[in-house]
Amino acid sequence: MPSHLFADRPAAQPPERDVVEALITQARRLRGGLDAVRRETSAAGDEPDDPQLRWQRALCDLAVHHLDDLGGHLDQLREGLPADPGTAPDTADAADGDRLPVAPPEPPGHPRGSLLSRVGSAEWNLLTDEVSWSEELFGIFGRDPAEGPLTLDELPSLVFCEDQQLLTTMVTDCLVDGRPIDDEFRIVRGDQSVRTVHMVGEPVLEADGSTACMWAVLRDVSELRRSQRAVRETRDSLQRQRHMARTEHRLAVELQEAVLPPWRGSLRFPQGGPVALDLAARYLPSGTSALIGGDWYDALQLPDGRTLLSVGDLTGHGASATSGMAMVLGALRGMAVSGQEPGPLMGYLNQLLDTSAQPALGSAVCCRFDPASRQLVWAQAGHPAPLLFRDGTGSPLSPPEGVLLGATTGAAYTQRCEQLEPGDLLVLHTDGLVPRRAHGALAPHEGAARLLSLAPRFAAARNAQDCVRVVAEEFGSAEREDDACVLIARVSG
Repeated sequence: MPSHLFADRPAAQPPERDVVEALITQARRLRGGLDAVRRETSAAGDEPDDPQLRWQRALCDLAVHHLDDLGGHLDQLREGLPADPGTAPDTADAADGDRLPVAPPEPPGHPRGSLLSRVGSAEWNLLTDEVSWSEELFGIFGRDPAEGPLTLDELPSLVFCEDQQLLTTMVTDCLVDGRPIDDEFRIVRGDQSVRTVHMVGEPVLEADGSTACMWAVLRDVSELRRSQRAVRETRDSLQRQRHMARTEHRLAVELQEAVLPPWRGSLRFPQGGPVALDLAARYLPSGTSALIGGDWYDALQLPDGRTLLSVGDLTGHGASATSGMAMVLGALRGMAVSGQEPGPLMGYLNQLLDTSAQPALGSAVCCRFDPASRQLVWAQAGHPAPLLFRDGTGSPLSPPEGVLLGATTGAAYTQRCEQLEPGDLLVLHTDGLVPRRAHGALAPHEGAARLLSLAPRFAAARNAQDCVRVVAEEFGSAEREDDACVLIARVSG
């Protein structure tokens, strides 16, 4: 590639989009220069029957078609590149079957090498019935030169049935009406391979205006058309994939919004009692992915006046993870309303995931608060322990035993009891709050440590909603690789 294309750029390799834009600019400049040459050739055409002028015009037309084809390829390539040079295409993680298709090899006997080996010429003399083909044209048609060239009447015998009428119309318009030829048709060679031929030609007229002969330049454009189809089909496939991804994302968002608690701002459970929980929660989407995950938060007032608090995370992303989360959360609410304790409730959720038609893993923490005694009974399944903030300092609760949901059949989950006091602040969260270190490993206890460091700001907050805002400011950055949920409860009374 000429170095002057990037003379104003640093020595570093330019982004792919800049390379394509530079090539498009060069192709347009060449196209403009070629148009000027064509105008000069046409102006010099005082002798229309001069073979030299005919070939000059033919070569100009041939170059125009090549540059137009090149421009089309570059435009298609530019459409497939990301607008931001530092951003990978949407299909960067696609499976091998979704990558750009490779054009099949050329049929045996196809002329290879220089561009001119794929361009041939022919002349059909209507007065003497003489036919002249170039050596390259015999190669394009896969015809032995010893067999001689084909006449205009014989030419359709090698043409696709669907294209024979097109060829007949082209030749008739040229011979009868004196119209130039510029179109394509497909041929079937002796080895049964199919080639696409682009034909450019014009009639040579006698002094009385009758047609003496017809000459043409034929170009084999089979590989070009095949690659264009491949690019077009790939682009259509990518558009379908993007549409499906957008549809799945929309469904996941709608399902998540329908399942998670509809309340915004602070909430008090139970209503009107001397002791209540001031509640607030927030869903924090991933900073690096547009996919919705299976994280949830929930606060539910039970029939006996107690309050159920839970957060959890189901593996996966998209509509499948969100639908799984909806199933788990629905089951959790139903069992809690029926009076199940947090420990046994976790066991039933584990059984639900273990026997599901689409097995999945999940982590969760489930708490039940009794306003009459201010006791908190809770259980967990492979999930970060709730953090308790009291008198300006915080610490994680000591977790009971419990493995991930769906990890093993018949798992047992114990529970613990914690005595809360007025003014206590309880923070439940999913592990997506924590940014990942190199090699995808979670930083040990970093999420809990960063939350615990917010104790002074929590103490100065007016209510649970202000505490949630503090968490969002601290953890809402673009570095977080997963979505997350946080639920905060403050004991009043």
